[in-house]
Amino acid sequence: MTLMRWTPWHELESMNRQLGRLLDDPHSAEVTETSSWMPSVDIRETEDALVVQAELPGIDKKDVKLEIKDGVLTISGERRYEKDVKEENVHRIERSYGSFARSFSLPSNIEADKVNAEMKEGVLHVRLPKRESAKPKAIEIQ
Repeated sequence: MTLMRWTPWHELESMNRQLGRLLDDPHSAEVTETSSWMPSVDIRETEDALVVQAELPGIDKKDVKLEIKDGVLTISGERRYEKDVKEENVHRIERSYGSFARSFSLPSNIEADKVNAEMKEGVLHVRLPKRESAKPKAIEIQ
């Protein structure tokens, strides 16, 4: 089952951003709060559901939005940069901050009104149940 067509462009853009950070002035610790990043996501299929897990360490669940519209699941939110009083001693900032969004096309056999989600230990778990008609059924051979 295909959920989303893979393209190398997202990964190339991410590598370009990371390379740009590496080549910047090593003494610079400037953070742009308007930058965007993408959390890592795992998608698994069981007999009765699709399960999506997104890594969102350091993000409170109130800062995450989950939406299903027109057969597309969108996970979005923001990791805020919290300025510390002792910031003058910062030597390097490598974690990404700012807004993020990931969208995935869902198959038509998902029951959108029965989706549930929970955030546990920095990982968002989304369970998207399949319709009864989509679940495999054993057929007795006579």
